[in-house]
Amino acid sequence: MAISKELLDILVCPLCKATVELKEDGSGLKCVQCKRVYPIRDDIPVMLAAEATVEAG
Repeated sequence: MAISKELLDILVCPLCKATVELKEDGSGLKCVQCKRVYPIRDDIPVMLAAEATVEAG
């Protein structure tokens, strides 16, 4: 099951409050501002700063 557009419209990065976008491979949600990637586990986004990784570009 994919992340719904409605959910993506309301989710923001918990640290900088910028919007997040689904990564092309579907493995996580990437913040457009600080580039943190929040993992998706069992079709549920894990929006915890401790679980995020920072990705270049």
